[in-house]
Amino acid sequence: MLNLIIKRAYASGSVVPGARLGRPSNNLTSGIVGLANVGKSTFFQAITNSSLGNPANYPFATIDPEEAKVIVPSKRLDHLQRLWDSKKKVPAVLTIYDIAGLTRGASQGEGLGNKFLNDIRHVDGIFQVVRGFSKTDITHIEGSVNPTRDLSIVQDELVLKDLEFLEGIREKLEKKMTKTAKNSMDYKSMETEVQLLNSLEDHMYEGKKIAHFKSEWTHEEAAILNKHNFLTAKPSIVLLNVSPKDYLLQKNVHLKDVFDWISKNSPGDKLLLFSAEYETNWNRFTAVGDKQGFYEYFRSLIGDATHSVLHDHSCLPDLIREMRKSLGLISFFTCGPLEARQWTLRAGGLAPEAAGVIHSDLQKTFISADVTKFADLQKLAAPLNESQLKANALVKRAGKQYLIEDGDVVLFKAAKGNLR
Repeated sequence: MLNLIIKRAYASGSVVPGARLGRPSNNLTSGIVGLANVGKSTFFQAITNSSLGNPANYPFATIDPEEAKVIVPSKRLDHLQRLWDSKKKVPAVLTIYDIAGLTRGASQGEGLGNKFLNDIRHVDGIFQVVRGFSKTDITHIEGSVNPTRDLSIVQDELVLKDLEFLEGIREKLEKKMTKTAKNSMDYKSMETEVQLLNSLEDHMYEGKKIAHFKSEWTHEEAAILNKHNFLTAKPSIVLLNVSPKDYLLQKNVHLKDVFDWISKNSPGDKLLLFSAEYETNWNRFTAVGDKQGFYEYFRSLIGDATHSVLHDHSCLPDLIREMRKSLGLISFFTCGPLEARQWTLRAGGLAPEAAGVIHSDLQKTFISADVTKFADLQKLAAPLNESQLKANALVKRAGKQYLIEDGDVVLFKAAKGNLR
């Protein structure tokens, strides 16, 4: 029942109305954050299907962040490749960093804390891994498994660092204001910024993140916050790392407590159940196509439980898609006999901006775009008859003010006869 509640709570919409916090870029990144020894590097290896990272049973096994690009799974791209009979399929990618584990007191420099917090500052979205599994042979830095305590520690350290950062920004602004004419636009702009920072400070003194100060931001507020890159303004997805058995059965003794903690202390953050150990074994068995070995593996975990109630598939594709949604990223596609390609665009981007994702010259010389909705292509079977699409008015001409929507299949037209 709790999982159903979680799904319903997060099912509505992928884009928050109004201005967005974060870099105005189509190439946004994510980082894996959490206390030491909670399974971050194991998760990083699983999601990248590699031996990158350094999973080890001691704190600070990872010092410098590892970087990898992971493919964004897309059944839509698979379908479009079949329709156009494209020779090549080119998926979008998401950059992920494995960031070293935080520790209590990180905001004051404990456990190389300043370096690790600075690494978080350089990513756009956060996968926060919290430990929900019990394993006596894996040390917990706090001495026991308690996910809500761990969530509080990480959030407190991020908030404390942001408070320190905020105080420094405000001090510089107030000094600058003493040298600026009070009736000038510059003074009024700085005054507005100080007022916003003061409101945020009161909010953060309650242990809350900037991202949850309000549900919608004005463009002026977003512009102020985005130039400072606060840690707690970044979107977060909480990953409760559980045992393979708990993942298969979608149950965990800590799940309700974690859900309640998020609802109270970090409302808006998504909560997903996953198992780094399960995903590691999933990769191991699927790499060699050993379906029988895989089913024997999970039967050894859950005995004779009815197969229909098991969550016996990888959740990594869902995690990647959820992070892109949290970052406000959407996909559009270009298709032809040579390739079907998925492109990434910040939600709210216009057609010329989408053209610029492909090549800057296409944006500069943009004339128009032919747009087909994926919903109109979804039920079609190969081979595709493009002339029939046009005859049925499924291809729409779009101009410079057209807002690209998730799933659009686009043919851009530009000056000098350029098509893409």
